[in-house]
Amino acid sequence: MNIHISNFITFLKLEKRYSDHTIESYRNDLTQLEAFLIDYYGADKIFWHLLDKKIIRYFMTFLQNQQLSRRSIARKLATLKSFFKYLVQQEIIDQNPALTIKLPRFEKKLPQYLSERETEQLFDLSDIQSFEDIRDLAILELFYGTGIRLSELINLKTSDLYFSENLLRILGKGQKERVIPLGETAKKVLNHYLQYRAQFAAKSVENVFVLKSGKPMYPMAVQRIVRRYITQVSSTEHSHPHILRHSYATHLLNAGASIRVVKDLLGHESLSTTQVYTHISIDHLKNIYNKAHPSASDKTNHKRRR
Repeated sequence: MNIHISNFITFLKLEKRYSDHTIESYRNDLTQLEAFLIDYYGADKIFWHLLDKKIIRYFMTFLQNQQLSRRSIARKLATLKSFFKYLVQQEIIDQNPALTIKLPRFEKKLPQYLSERETEQLFDLSDIQSFEDIRDLAILELFYGTGIRLSELINLKTSDLYFSENLLRILGKGQKERVIPLGETAKKVLNHYLQYRAQFAAKSVENVFVLKSGKPMYPMAVQRIVRRYITQVSSTEHSHPHILRHSYATHLLNAGASIRVVKDLLGHESLSTTQVYTHISIDHLKNIYNKAHPSASDKTNHKRRR
């Protein structure tokens, strides 16, 4: 448990004298926040001073997607406000990022994704001139070709690559391991990148993706790379690496893949988490039907059946 969370729990027990039940609720809420932030930043250390309202709202949306009730989410938000108030008092942070956040209405929003045409354009952008160019292309190919999370890409080790079997070993959320297929296109680009990597990576670094300095890539660097490319092919407001994960899942389902197979490929715990993509797939089928079927719309030149 993070030291600041631990100190806050002690504060509630000794200073506030809250009941054991209340303290346990606070502990559970903050442990969940801690796990979320570790996954968000892709690092074991939490930088409390970097938290802002946007990240807290992301956490609220994450809770909604866990099928929690509005009442439970409201309680967790109250916990966050109390915790950040304590951090302000302890001069750990300058201001409470959750102070003005109100409980959202939680409208169900479908994941944004790139169309197949936009995806083709994305990979046509690459002009391989340097180490960074081939590395960035490999990052994009791996995100779209495997659907892995940002934290999973950051932590991917060279020992996790099984080229002879066309497989990757992924350490996902909760340290749960899964093995996923590696397509020929991504494999070819990744192999090409690894030849460049050998000239730059420090000997002690096992991470597949590294900076030109030889150090491991970090989340914000990858986010900048993905944003730079996606904004050139799409007008979507969201250019986070997750949009390539959404595109991966959506394109698989549109091509007829089983939702249970997609669930396992994405590393989802529950099928309900994956089912959000079926709504997108259904919309895709409706569009095809409306464009292709003679009876889908009332055409003026269409003879009515008798």
